[in-house]
Amino acid sequence: MTERNIRVEPIDRLAVEDQEVEIVERKGLGHPDSICDGIAESVSQALARTYLDRVGRVLHYNTDETQLVAGSAAPAFGGGEVIEPIYLLIVGRATKHYVDEDGTEYHIPTETVALKAARDYLGENFPELEFGTDIIVDVKLGEGSGDLQEVFSEDGATVPMANDTSFGVGHAPLTETERIVLEAERRLNGSYAADNPAIGQDVKIMGKREGDDIDITVAAAMIDRYVDSMDDYVAEVEGVRDYVSEVAGEFTDRSVEVHVNTADNYDEGAIYLTTTGTSAEQGDDGSVGRGNRANGLITPNRSMSMEATSGKNPVNHIGKIYNLLSTRIAEAVVEEVDGIRDLRIRLLSQIGRPIDQPHVADAHVVTDDGVQIADIEDDVTAIIDRELADVTDVTRQVIEGELTTF
Repeated sequence: MTERNIRVEPIDRLAVEDQEVEIVERKGLGHPDSICDGIAESVSQALARTYLDRVGRVLHYNTDETQLVAGSAAPAFGGGEVIEPIYLLIVGRATKHYVDEDGTEYHIPTETVALKAARDYLGENFPELEFGTDIIVDVKLGEGSGDLQEVFSEDGATVPMANDTSFGVGHAPLTETERIVLEAERRLNGSYAADNPAIGQDVKIMGKREGDDIDITVAAAMIDRYVDSMDDYVAEVEGVRDYVSEVAGEFTDRSVEVHVNTADNYDEGAIYLTTTGTSAEQGDDGSVGRGNRANGLITPNRSMSMEATSGKNPVNHIGKIYNLLSTRIAEAVVEEVDGIRDLRIRLLSQIGRPIDQPHVADAHVVTDDGVQIADIEDDVTAIIDRELADVTDVTRQVIEGELTTF
């Protein structure tokens, strides 16, 4: 049986839910940073599937340097136009030439795969963005080294070796404010948008809780061709406010106040109206890793990794695997072990070491009143050990699109 370095100890702070001030942010699907995250991850999944289909294994690649250069538009009630297209550059490394153990030679069209993945992702999620006209996508994938396959899966090894000395961090359970921010954006870009096409994909939500008072600030881009007048625009804003208030009521009994598009000035006609549904048409650039963490949120009350998760190789890139796995572990522990008020999981790798054997895995716990660390330590340790043993399932889930990275 593999011996893993697992530690469980109390954390020297109040549970986030009990702290006086809490701040939570989510950059929605159409935020320029999230566009980069989404495309980088879509390209990553497409490359991984292509390698598996053609050579039977995932080869070396990373696409986590995607950049967006904002364009410009002239929105107008009833429909405006894009003046300068958005430019998006997919940057990274990918193995284009590979020779297997039998001497069979493979040539993989990595840039073609990347372009198709980007086009499909944009077409599915951004109906107002015309590929090649409103947004131009370029690909520059340098050659990945076939020699790095030895790190991916050494002879006789069943678990890949860590590509880096790095760490991942996850936490659970989500606070009421975190759940409101996460769910509000997902639903606005889901069922709400399906019935209200005027709302664009660029929805950014900031939550602030002071004591038992929660303020939710929403920045929601509106799409001009679905808005015929200022009255229509105001009605759309009020609709978003009412909807987010309803969502919040599902997760808290605290006082909640919702603010939408607070920079608007109706008297001067300064409103958040767009042609494409994203601020990327209005001068906002974007980069992979500058937005949401692996759990979909930006949480300054919590420990966070600065690693960009999207676009990284899911086989042995610790910046991806350990951030996703630590979140999965935290959720599993809280679900299965009673008496935990707040939990943080940290996983530290050591380059060249099997990814199921972190340099250290530690759980910091805030317990409910009357519960001691000793009461739950064995159960927490067993769950961490179990999930680490199943770490390669994270790779499968990522490739199959079952895990979100932003």
